[in-house]
Amino acid sequence: MKIRAAVTQGQGQEFVIEDIDLAEPKSNEVLVKIIATGVCHTDAVARDAAIAPLPAVLGHEGAGIVEKIGDNVKNVKPGDHVVLSFAHCGHCQNCLTGHPSVCETFNELNFGGVNDDYTHRLSKDGTELSTFFGQSSFGTFAVSHERNVVKVDEDVDLVLLGPLGCGIQTGAGTVLNKLQPKFGASIAIYGAGAVGLSAIMAAKIAGCKNIIAVDVYDNRLELAKELGATHLLNGKKVDIVKEIKEITKGGTEYAVDTTGVPPVIRQSLKALRSLGIVAIVGVTPEMNIDIHNDLMAEGKTMIGVIEGDSVPQIFIPQLIEYYKKGLFPFDKLVKFYDFNQINEAFAASKSGEVLKPILKIQ
Repeated sequence: MKIRAAVTQGQGQEFVIEDIDLAEPKSNEVLVKIIATGVCHTDAVARDAAIAPLPAVLGHEGAGIVEKIGDNVKNVKPGDHVVLSFAHCGHCQNCLTGHPSVCETFNELNFGGVNDDYTHRLSKDGTELSTFFGQSSFGTFAVSHERNVVKVDEDVDLVLLGPLGCGIQTGAGTVLNKLQPKFGASIAIYGAGAVGLSAIMAAKIAGCKNIIAVDVYDNRLELAKELGATHLLNGKKVDIVKEIKEITKGGTEYAVDTTGVPPVIRQSLKALRSLGIVAIVGVTPEMNIDIHNDLMAEGKTMIGVIEGDSVPQIFIPQLIEYYKKGLFPFDKLVKFYDFNQINEAFAASKSGEVLKPILKIQ
């Protein structure tokens, strides 16, 4: 079938919306009419650093309506509202023990450019186009394996829900699924973009006493306060480690770094109390850490977390329930753009804009 999609022809090139071909779903696949999709930092990295084969149709935070299903699809039916999340094999040890975000074939299924059976669904004039995260939601329709598809309530506006598939799931899941902070604990969130703000809302749900937001933009910090942060620290104006230790009388039990910036990560470690744990979710370059003094001497732990260590089919509906109860107002994190404004949306996402772009596709 013919669809409209934003095609990335080469590294660093702007998106061009054009007509392309999308193959029919196979027996375990679902055809989804994309209503809206979030714009994530990972999409920008894929385009600008070519971490996936190009040309490609990117996009991995899609939300839409099931149009057609393959013969063996059991979990959704035409007309269902769905969110699309990351691809995983479903049968490796990590998938089977509830950790699909560290699927043994995660990289090839999400960044390899092909669908689950290692073939393509997208093409332009006979030339194959790469798929991204098993969905390629920067288009009017997408074909995805049913494992990527999460059925959601129809009483919540689909236009809002796409970012639950990655960025918002990552921030909230890192707190609620991986760190699981004790009631009354202290936590610092480094970086108050959409991922960090999601972590702040999750920390409030978890009952953390001190929720410390750290950023270099005051507008981000003000939104963090509205969403549950108890203390705001601007890294350009104060000594972060000193301030956190004074606020918490010794350091935080938990921290989440969403920046991927090595000096900030070192701050997050130094501002932990003994036996504290920091979760790294930002894409981080190689960096040096003093293992003995920064970790071993005080029993601290640093871990990496992908996609909030979530099982999307369980966690995304939970986040929607929190939203409906007023406990997780992620609608305050987003700004809407029309599909033809995709390049403008990307520019905003890279500029320090506090709100996460969502593209209205239909």
